[in-house]
Amino acid sequence: MTNSQDSRAVAVAVAHVEAWSNHDFDTARNGLAADVRVTAATTNPAIPATDLTGVDDYMKGLISFAQGVVPGSQRVLASAGDERNALVLLTVQVTGPDGAEMTAPGARLYLLDEHDKIKLEHVIFYLAPN
Repeated sequence: MTNSQDSRAVAVAVAHVEAWSNHDFDTARNGLAADVRVTAATTNPAIPATDLTGVDDYMKGLISFAQGVVPGSQRVLASAGDERNALVLLTVQVTGPDGAEMTAPGARLYLLDEHDKIKLEHVIFYLAPN
């Protein structure tokens, strides 16, 4: 298998990011395997590390984060993948509870199952004031 920005896994991963970053949570949910697992970590001590399994828990965590994302702000900086694995480097603009705007650069690593559904996602990001 070769690494490519045009691979099947990259296409699925980028479509997923586009969905949740635009608050299209039904589309985001439809791309998940029933036993999906997500881990997320950041350097911000106010945001706890995440380790969730299952679509419902995944979506609760995703919606909690993505509600603060400015729709249309996501920018893919780089991507690579094959048929089952994808790595996407991106930024989104986030509005905090106090109204302050921040940039959230991050990396998202995906594993797809045999039905092209997201089975595993690892997220690393930080928040930078604008």
